[in-house]
Amino acid sequence: MQHTDIIKSVINRELVLDILEKIKTTRIGIIGDGCLDIYWDADMRLSVLSRETPHFPLPVVRERIYPGAGGNVAANVRSLQAGSTYILSCIGKDWRGESLLSVLAELGIDTRFMLTDDNWITPAYCKPVRQGYSDVKYEDPRIDFENRTALSLDRETELIDNLTALSKEVDVLIVCDQFNYGVIGERVRTALAELAGQGRIVVADSRTRIGLFRNVIIKPNELEARMAVNQGEVSADMNFEDLAEAAVRLYERNSAPVVITMGSGGSLWYSGEKLHRAESIPVEPPIDIVGAGDTFLAAFSCAYGAGFSGPACIAFANLASSVVIQKIGMTGTASPDEIIEASNKLLSGKG
Repeated sequence: MQHTDIIKSVINRELVLDILEKIKTTRIGIIGDGCLDIYWDADMRLSVLSRETPHFPLPVVRERIYPGAGGNVAANVRSLQAGSTYILSCIGKDWRGESLLSVLAELGIDTRFMLTDDNWITPAYCKPVRQGYSDVKYEDPRIDFENRTALSLDRETELIDNLTALSKEVDVLIVCDQFNYGVIGERVRTALAELAGQGRIVVADSRTRIGLFRNVIIKPNELEARMAVNQGEVSADMNFEDLAEAAVRLYERNSAPVVITMGSGGSLWYSGEKLHRAESIPVEPPIDIVGAGDTFLAAFSCAYGAGFSGPACIAFANLASSVVIQKIGMTGTASPDEIIEASNKLLSGKG
């Protein structure tokens, strides 16, 4: 595929306003792995050598809790002011599950389809962040809570039943497949493919299994796309032309549109005809890319569910992501006002 075959996708203020307005009547459901992102801010100036061990403890002065993974996608959908936002996942009977439900409720996200399991762990990424006398912040290695076994057959069946019920309430289903042992297994993927075959809009994001989805719109990043078409192998010299070809191959395998995000390279859309590319939005450093993919997924899905074309949706999603990467040290979201401000800066040449 040559560069001449690629059509540039652009965004303008009128389109941004139109998309944001129509999103207000769009109903969005998220199915996938709910998670907590927890930040523990430690002031090392307060640390005193432990009497029991030869270590200086981390004196936590602030705890910040955000919904992560599928929960962060739901938070982004809610921030975009979708008409309704539902989430379907499975949590454990632990403090993290209680915290996740509390945070989701505070955001106004409907959790009626959520499941609880005594034998399940509510995933969490816990991030200690040190600061001393200077303004420099240092993030220690994460402390992760994650399941190591698959969801039980009975609970998976219940999940599929809730998925069927949820699909009747929404215009778009967003799939968030984050963990090796999460809620999106083979039976759930089959159910999603069947719903898509019945005309439901399904948009899937998966860290390691994007190549296993069928009939649904898939949204891999460049690494995930490369791994999907190369049986898990990643070529170090894979260039843009290779990514364009990967989009075509994934479309042929999946029988549904493909979106590939490429970080600073923008994003691609392919639905069987011409390939479309939306350039990234220029942002001055510092930047923090945590959560940018979730914001892109939410913005794209909301816009697509509101009736806009794939090329327009990837350009809009790039704009929303440019807002989030400017939020340092947090799992952020993009509000309509922030997206409008970003579009004004872009079109005035100040972006």
